[in-house]
Amino acid sequence: MAGALKGIPGGEEEVRKETDASHPYFNLPDFNQPSPPSTPDSFLSNSHHRCGPSDATKGLFVALLGGGLSAGFVGPFSRMAYQTSHLPSLELLIFRCLFHLPIALLLKFRGDPLLGPPDVRVQAFLHAMLNVLSIGCAYSAVQVVPAGNAVTVRKGSSTVCSALLALCLESQGLNGYAWCGLFGSTLGLIIIVGPGLGTLQEGTTGLYTALGYVQAFLGGLALSLGLQVYRSLHFPSCLPTVAFLFGLVGLMVSVPGLFVLQTPVLPQDPLSWSCMVAVGLLSLVSFVCVSYAVTKAHPALVCAVLHSEVVVALMLQYYVLYETVTPSDIVGAGVVLVSIAIVTVQNFSCKKDGQMEE
Repeated sequence: MAGALKGIPGGEEEVRKETDASHPYFNLPDFNQPSPPSTPDSFLSNSHHRCGPSDATKGLFVALLGGGLSAGFVGPFSRMAYQTSHLPSLELLIFRCLFHLPIALLLKFRGDPLLGPPDVRVQAFLHAMLNVLSIGCAYSAVQVVPAGNAVTVRKGSSTVCSALLALCLESQGLNGYAWCGLFGSTLGLIIIVGPGLGTLQEGTTGLYTALGYVQAFLGGLALSLGLQVYRSLHFPSCLPTVAFLFGLVGLMVSVPGLFVLQTPVLPQDPLSWSCMVAVGLLSLVSFVCVSYAVTKAHPALVCAVLHSEVVVALMLQYYVLYETVTPSDIVGAGVVLVSIAIVTVQNFSCKKDGQMEE
């Protein structure tokens, strides 16, 4: 038939059209053609678009609810344990690391190596070391500096350093709303901690207080570096692996340091034991949530959302520890909350059904 029609002008084209029409995959509407005028554009827009949180927004909510709010209790509880039983900071770090070790059972159950794949093992250990350094500096700072101020300095430095590292290492830009939120949250932290920095006492007490602020700053710097290292890790079971390595490396570093630099203390009262258990559990939840969030959103935005930890710490500082909260603390906390709202809400987006997110 095709040979008979080959010589006829237009015959071969007619056969090809008939064959295409009979094939089931060619009986689909032509989407390249404009829509019929009888169908309203608004109906098509509503049927193919939906508004909802992006992956970045979901990550920020996880950082806010699981990372910031839970971590806000860690500083005050650590200070309560120190005031009650004079527990050294390295002993608190050891107790926290013990909660990370059972994750090895999950890795063994899944058949994954405990220390991670050999090609990324060095980066995984570096991430653990940076996190141990960050937590150690934070626990040391909270013993000589009010809990809210120590958390404020640590979170402020982590946000600024994360933004600078992301710009320098990843060339990852931020929009105007994100920069506004970062600036507002950092300004709120400056309002909180600024008056306290200007009234440091002279002598030994003032020196220890200044050293506490320096340790809090170094803790934030180490945290931002750790987040950048974690973003470079891409292998199965990455999150449980780095969580287990944090506990392992933390014990390897803090156990010898406790007996060399500090004096171990065995708590005798239930309050100290309760605080230690709460610190271990809440820290583990915060670690997992922050590690997950930083894979979904910009690390600087994650650190900015984690400023909610400052607000929680200030509330506990006033209502539980009965430490003074100044008007500047309240104003700064309000600025931080508004900035967190800006950073979080601006990530809501409308997208087409089935459309891949950038």
